[in-house]
Amino acid sequence: MKSKMDYKLFIAVVAIAFFGIVMIYSASSIWAEYKFSDPFKFIKAQGMFFLVGIFVMRFLSKVDYRIYYEKANLILFVCFLLLVLVLIPGIGTIRNGSRSWFGLGGFGIQPSEFAKIGLIIYVAKYLSNNQKNMRDIQSGVLPIMSVILLFFGLIMLEPDFGTAMVIVLTLVVMIFVSGVKISFFVKIGLVGLVGIVGLIIVAPYRMARIVSFLNPWTDPLGSGFQIIQSLYAIGPGGLLGQGFMGSRQKHFYLPEPQTDFIFSIISEEFGFLGVLIVTSVFFFIFYQVLKTSFRQSDLFAKYLSFGLSFGIIIQALLNLMVVVGIIPVTGVTLPFLSYGGSSLLVSMASIGIILNISRK
Repeated sequence: MKSKMDYKLFIAVVAIAFFGIVMIYSASSIWAEYKFSDPFKFIKAQGMFFLVGIFVMRFLSKVDYRIYYEKANLILFVCFLLLVLVLIPGIGTIRNGSRSWFGLGGFGIQPSEFAKIGLIIYVAKYLSNNQKNMRDIQSGVLPIMSVILLFFGLIMLEPDFGTAMVIVLTLVVMIFVSGVKISFFVKIGLVGLVGIVGLIIVAPYRMARIVSFLNPWTDPLGSGFQIIQSLYAIGPGGLLGQGFMGSRQKHFYLPEPQTDFIFSIISEEFGFLGVLIVTSVFFFIFYQVLKTSFRQSDLFAKYLSFGLSFGIIIQALLNLMVVVGIIPVTGVTLPFLSYGGSSLLVSMASIGIILNISRK
């Protein structure tokens, strides 16, 4: 049975994404004017992706979600191909030390962001088809875990540890709710912990992030600089903040504040009240998307909406924990708010698919 689209969710997403554009201007105008002689440099790009994102979200809300079930294998293959191509010198573009972008004119497209949706679709199909086998580790869990590890490895070759962790955590949560024994997750958690330690050891910059997380003041002008400046932005915010455009940390103290640390600028300019409003909108979005997931009787729709929901939730939580110093810097953007066209498009596309599922 069809019902009306969830307009509350649609409006909430458009509103917070529009607020993100406003805050990107506030956070980036000083830096953009200094580097590009154009204070509107970043919001013009984000604004274009915002308009495209609204169209994509509205379009996907009308596309029957069952087509993703039929095309899941093809979608996964395309994502795999893009992740391989981006690693080839001359095709992939290096930004901030990672070869994780396709350069298209003045824009960059990040295939790992789109792989996030592709993997969620594929895992949702796999879980819906193998519901009875998921209690058997060898025949049910290991085949899908091998696919996940393959994509994790490709993304780590870029390297993009933050996106890889968001994807793995999202897919592991999907597998967990399918009924897999908890003992398996205890074992895989221990293996994962050893693997993470190994990844940290082989990359000195990751070890520097751990050290700066434990005590940022051991290297206040190096690896601890970002988190210290982030806390300096959050601290003075008080109840009502310094006012729109009133941030001090965006004046070349907090590096690229329009991306991973935009929440710090929101906190500085709008204070506790602004933080409360923004987090309340996020909670409302999370509540709406999870409500859609729990209402589904179709297993594929349930797993798909649940995976897309938790993909956004986990990414937002990781970003907020980084900003306030609970976990080390991961390079994960804040959905809907941070500067980044690929991230915004993928987040709005995810909501578009959920909106279609909510019609059923």
